[in-house]
Amino acid sequence: MTETPPPARAADELLTRITAGIVMAAVACAAAYYGSWPLRVLVAAAAIVMLIEWCDMHEVSRRWALAGGLLLAAILLGGIQYFYPDAPLVFGDELDTDDFQPALTAFAGIAGLGLLFGAATRRLAAGWGFVYLAVPAFALLVLSWAYDGLVFWVMVVTWATDIFAYFAGRAIGGPKLAPRISPNKTWAGLAGGVAGAGLAGWGIAWLFDLGFPFQWIGAPMAVVAQGGDLYESWVKRRAGVKDSGTLLPGHGGVLDRLDGLLPVALATLLLLVAGLWTPSAPDGQDADDMSVSNDMGNQSQ
Repeated sequence: MTETPPPARAADELLTRITAGIVMAAVACAAAYYGSWPLRVLVAAAAIVMLIEWCDMHEVSRRWALAGGLLLAAILLGGIQYFYPDAPLVFGDELDTDDFQPALTAFAGIAGLGLLFGAATRRLAAGWGFVYLAVPAFALLVLSWAYDGLVFWVMVVTWATDIFAYFAGRAIGGPKLAPRISPNKTWAGLAGGVAGAGLAGWGIAWLFDLGFPFQWIGAPMAVVAQGGDLYESWVKRRAGVKDSGTLLPGHGGVLDRLDGLLPVALATLLLLVAGLWTPSAPDGQDADDMSVSNDMGNQSQ
């Protein structure tokens, strides 16, 4: 039976968790702001670490984990530059579903590499982990290419889900959401996460002039984020581990922190693939004057 930590220790752990969270959020926001290669390199680095953590949980050798991580980074960086070159878009330029067809081609390539990685390691779980991590990571990079405001929207909605769910769950308690998978999650926490993500999604959509449907889908995306969290909890339970890693103080592994963001990034890209959103210039401004370069410091080539 797990003992409840004393109040002083619990307060120290919460402070560590909050401090580490602020630092991680600052790094992520800076990368999203500058976009382009700073964001691409950060996403690739995070993907490498997550795949190593995944392989460790499934008892895949570190040699194969590193090889898979390097392959994953190569397909992310090479694929995004090949299909979506580092060239700025103009806010208001019309996007249609054809602009995102290359992403589906990239997903197919990732699936093929995942099969090869699984065969090489003789672990189907390793191949699935490769695909599970690479597809959403690539999706996030495509969102950055389309409009950097989408990246901020994905991050803030996911963070709001985690934060509001954590505090609502602790303050209210009540029936467990999935006691066999994650005993600490409650229905009250889910409700708090949905409410927080709904407010945060509306606010970021207003700030970046995203419009419909992003003003209204923050709350449903909270359910998607919680689904990703529960899936990783299920994987960890099957592997017999508490955290995916120990790299982040107070948070565990990188996968522990990004498990909700992965499905939200993919779901957001699928909205664009389905043609449910196209950017439009803010009221009173011409689209040609609204540069939203993935690299704000670069000039259009």
